[in-house]
Amino acid sequence: MEAEAKRKISAASARSDTRKSKPNSSYSSSGIFIKFPVVFFIGFLAYVYQAAYPPTPKKLGPPDGLPITSPRIKLRDGRHLSYKEYGVPKESATYKIIYVHAFDAVKHDTVIATTASPALIEDLGIYIVSFDRPGYGESDPDPKRTLKSLALDTEEFADQLGLGSKFYVVGFSMGGQAVWSFLKYIPHRLAGATLIAPVVNFWWPNLPSNLTQKENSKLLLQDKWSLRVAHHLPWLTYWWNTQKWFPIQTVIARSPIFFLLKIENLCQISLLVELDLMYVCLEQARQQGEFESIHRDLNIGFGRWDFDPLNIDNPFPNHEACVHVWQGEEDVLVPPPLQRYIAQKLSWINYHELKGAGHMFPYADGISDSILKELLPRKN
Repeated sequence: MEAEAKRKISAASARSDTRKSKPNSSYSSSGIFIKFPVVFFIGFLAYVYQAAYPPTPKKLGPPDGLPITSPRIKLRDGRHLSYKEYGVPKESATYKIIYVHAFDAVKHDTVIATTASPALIEDLGIYIVSFDRPGYGESDPDPKRTLKSLALDTEEFADQLGLGSKFYVVGFSMGGQAVWSFLKYIPHRLAGATLIAPVVNFWWPNLPSNLTQKENSKLLLQDKWSLRVAHHLPWLTYWWNTQKWFPIQTVIARSPIFFLLKIENLCQISLLVELDLMYVCLEQARQQGEFESIHRDLNIGFGRWDFDPLNIDNPFPNHEACVHVWQGEEDVLVPPPLQRYIAQKLSWINYHELKGAGHMFPYADGISDSILKELLPRKN
């Protein structure tokens, strides 16, 4: 009997132990549901981090790099700037102009040289030189590039080419925006400046918020978000503009809106050759990689500036030189109301707004001639 009782107790005890060790199914399921989002979120962050980290730029030059097809100058820090010359020889030139190319472009797309009248270039004695900005085309990247560094690069570039104590600068679109830094940091080297449809940073402190919000609201949704990322989360710019989940910025995607002209009210247009050239330049612009060219451009152009253009004092108080801003009335990329506000606040700006003109108006017949005639004083 005692042995039988022991067997019964042992069996009951075994069943009791089994019941105690059995996991709670509801607790197990909830644990899985809690862990899954955490694991997913960590995985997503790892993906974003990896995707946000841009690849190393492609190498330039021999033995195994991209071909170098244009002359280059070597800066004091060892980087090279590739350039192209237009117009009359600089040794006999009356006027020497440095042209600053646009976003997603290169030195070959120098509109004031390629569309200006050869007779005007010869008559006035104009020499024009354009260089690939750092990271574009055949110029070395500058991971430390800032607004000020580009101005100082341009000054050193002019010195190495022997352009003299003063030179003119002309910039188009994002290149026009860069000219603000020249007016800020190297005004003593400028004989005059022209900004053609210069890009406006919505976050410049002295622009009225109601005006910037109104103009920002007119942008396409993907453009709004691309600029917000460039301003607030610049480390995500590369990922944002290379992901495939939703539309990216129209200019980076090379949407047809980029080539919207709307200059029918200005003059006869002959743009087929120019547009073919632009497509060729687009391929060269990003050849080293997108980050050090177009994405760094976005981060600098729409980031937090160390100065506000609206605070710049007249760099030429004795009227020894002039600053011109040209804007299309129907520009869909650079809001005309913001440009007008800047011109009104900076009374020393000579403002030219072309009725019926879009962002690409400098490519219309006769426009480059007008820009050059306004910039360059006639010398007897």
